[in-house]
Amino acid sequence: MKKLLILMLLIQTAVLLSGCFDRKELEEQAYVISIGVDKTESEDVFRFTFEIANPEVGSTVSGPSTPEPPQEVVSVLGTDFLSATNTANVSVAKEISLDQVRVVIVSEKLARSKKFIHLMQTAPSIIDLKLNAQLVISKEKAEKFIRTTKPKLESRPHKYFQYMLDRAKETGVIPDAPLVRFFQITEGDADLFIAPFATTKKDPKEEYGAEDNYKAGEANIKGGNATQFIGSAVFKEGQMIDTLTGEETRFSLMLDTTLPQQDIIASYTDPLSPGFDLSARVQADKVKVKIDYKPTGKTNIDVYVSLHMNIFAVPSTRNYMINSKNRDILHDSLQKQLQEEGEKFIKKTQEKYKLEPFYWSLHIRNKFLTIKDYEKADWSNKIYPNANVRLHVKVRSLEFGKLLRESDLRKVRD
Repeated sequence: MKKLLILMLLIQTAVLLSGCFDRKELEEQAYVISIGVDKTESEDVFRFTFEIANPEVGSTVSGPSTPEPPQEVVSVLGTDFLSATNTANVSVAKEISLDQVRVVIVSEKLARSKKFIHLMQTAPSIIDLKLNAQLVISKEKAEKFIRTTKPKLESRPHKYFQYMLDRAKETGVIPDAPLVRFFQITEGDADLFIAPFATTKKDPKEEYGAEDNYKAGEANIKGGNATQFIGSAVFKEGQMIDTLTGEETRFSLMLDTTLPQQDIIASYTDPLSPGFDLSARVQADKVKVKIDYKPTGKTNIDVYVSLHMNIFAVPSTRNYMINSKNRDILHDSLQKQLQEEGEKFIKKTQEKYKLEPFYWSLHIRNKFLTIKDYEKADWSNKIYPNANVRLHVKVRSLEFGKLLRESDLRKVRD
């Protein structure tokens, strides 16, 4: 009996220890935080750029005085993610790990080519590369984007991408675009996929516009890091076809019922002083989409959006807080502005793209008994481009933040 117990104990110990046979120490691995992919002159060969973080820089253990650089950038040629990773390991002493990849950056030139979707099909086959990594489209070459991005206030490059993407998503000027969502929408073949648009190449507009009416590179910013994240790249059937401004991206996110609605800060025209803008925080409730499918006529799509607005700044000093008549004028004006801008963008998607980035195809699939019937009805080519889309924007509440009253500038100047 005693021998049997010892034998069972040895077997259990062997089973438990066998899970550690391929264990790697942290200092034996090189952690990639971003991968860039560029088009080359050869159709099936791409240039992969790996940004490898130095975990000792910025950590509390090593302190800020370590002489080593915060990251190492390596570029190699390859036909897919796996072979390129193996090639990069030729010059990197440690084993390259893709466990911590935050972003996959693809140049606009490659994203607009037909080879892009073939390249992306190789990504899920790599076990290390997690599909929650964000897909970002760079205006210039991805290699140049990675090498030029040098944040001055964040020495840890992996934290920089995390903070930058999180902050931009909070303001609604770029979308949340994990790799898994790209494959879901592309395979569904009924909606547009949008990914964050970024660049380090400045091309500022001469005229000042609303803070969200820009694409990456167009904001006139002096000093600091050259990298800008604003707007989105539009993909149709796995190929990039256009770009959206930050404002258009906000409407895309607001009208998508599959995404959590976040507070956004935007500016709107002051109705009593059109030369001024006022700033507001906008909070949207759950968006409702109702589709009345008509097999032989125009399908009606009704979209209901309820908003709560908090006015933060009124540079014109108009009295909207105490004067109820002015407050009603402001309420109706804000509702009208949001309604008109939303309708304008929806019309653009129907006429220019013949598809929508709101994932509305999910709401019509339950109208059909089989997938074959749904595919035959053809949401992308027949139903949506010809549908009668009615947007119903309702501003349910209007608040004024910390402001109690505005100063009377006439008395100040007097």
